[in-house]
Amino acid sequence: MLSSQAVDFPLAILEEANTAFVVISSELKLIYANPASELLLSQSTQRLYQQSLQQLAAHYHFNPASIERLFISKSAFTENEVTLLIDGLPTLIALSATHLNFDNKQHAIIEMRCIEQQRKFSQVYYQEHQQKAAQELVRGLAHEIKNPLGGLRGAAQLLESELADPELKEFTQIIIEQADRLSALVNRLLGPQKMGLRAADNIHSVLEKVRKLVQLDLPEHITIHQDYDPSIPDFEMQSDQLQQAFLNIIQNAVQALMPDNRHGGQITLRTRTAHQVTINGLPQRLATEIKIIDNGPGIPSQLKDTLFYPMVTGRSDGTGLGLSIAQELIKQHNGRIECRSTPGHTEFLIYLPMTL
Repeated sequence: MLSSQAVDFPLAILEEANTAFVVISSELKLIYANPASELLLSQSTQRLYQQSLQQLAAHYHFNPASIERLFISKSAFTENEVTLLIDGLPTLIALSATHLNFDNKQHAIIEMRCIEQQRKFSQVYYQEHQQKAAQELVRGLAHEIKNPLGGLRGAAQLLESELADPELKEFTQIIIEQADRLSALVNRLLGPQKMGLRAADNIHSVLEKVRKLVQLDLPEHITIHQDYDPSIPDFEMQSDQLQQAFLNIIQNAVQALMPDNRHGGQITLRTRTAHQVTINGLPQRLATEIKIIDNGPGIPSQLKDTLFYPMVTGRSDGTGLGLSIAQELIKQHNGRIECRSTPGHTEFLIYLPMTL
């Protein structure tokens, strides 16, 4: 293995570095990996040592061409976003590679930094601000609509009281019914403004109420599985609001599984205890982790960044309010919701601190 005695190279510095460094020889084999790279790549130095570039590329699912060309160009390059498949999960890294001659041999030294979390935080920050602006716009519009609707309904009722012909009253009833329908939609657009009365309750009791409700009208080809951690204690919550949030998410999963009834659709409700997590920028010693998972086709890529925006939906008959309301209800519990989706696997991940 490459060592500081074998070559004129400051390996002691790399051993202490927080950034991952690996060295590839001119034979296109890995001959050095520092401790930080073991953590990033989730493999020990012993396993990484002497693996060929092609083996590494196959294992981590990346294109090795740029590194191979480095030995021809004898220069350097940087790729700001490279996706490696580490432990089965796509991980975004920034990669810099430099050609070096030492010990009369050619080498490529590669520096890797995981930017998955950094990009995720930036994306969440941007999306939250965009979503907040969209919600304020929709709520402002809803308020502007609500007042005229009340006047419209009141005028229709007055007109109806003056009409002697019952057949004409049929038309005023249509006006009143449509005004009520629009008023209900506006109320949903305005969404929950504040948390209701809180009380200690069990998260599994809340999930089970929702599961039983959904089960009443569940298509035969869809099943719901429970994977609960019974050790999760009761904590303060507004049970009705959390039921509504979970119901909206599970109903979305059911809708995603509806079109294809040839294969078994499956929804999994999973709970775990999470320690030392950050929720909305605040560290939490203890939180409940809830996952709602389905094996549907996945969320279209064009919807992923705006999934929780009001009025955004992938269904022709959808209102685009369910997930927006669910997120608002979870935020009122100081919680966080996010979504990860690939074809065949979509999961909504919810963190709720056990102390509000």
